[in-house]
Amino acid sequence: MREKEIEKKLTQAVKHMGGICPKFVSPSFDGMPDRIVLLPKGHMAFVEVKAPGEKPRPLQMARHRLLRRLGFRVYVLDSIGQIGVILDEIHTA
Repeated sequence: MREKEIEKKLTQAVKHMGGICPKFVSPSFDGMPDRIVLLPKGHMAFVEVKAPGEKPRPLQMARHRLLRRLGFRVYVLDSIGQIGVILDEIHTA
């Protein structure tokens, strides 16, 4: 399974829940997560999408820690099977 396929399934699942999952691009701040998940009623989180078994780079991990210190949820997604669990957690937070 390629990263692109996992990312596509994530965006489809978010849309099915009535939300949006825009690609997050930050040209002046490298290492930010790939997607922002925005669900109804103000539920949101950042998601870093990886190919199966891949891990975030050190700069990405540093950005994840920064976002978490600021109170945001950050997830690393590397399989389609994780999508439901992650979205349920975001939705119920």
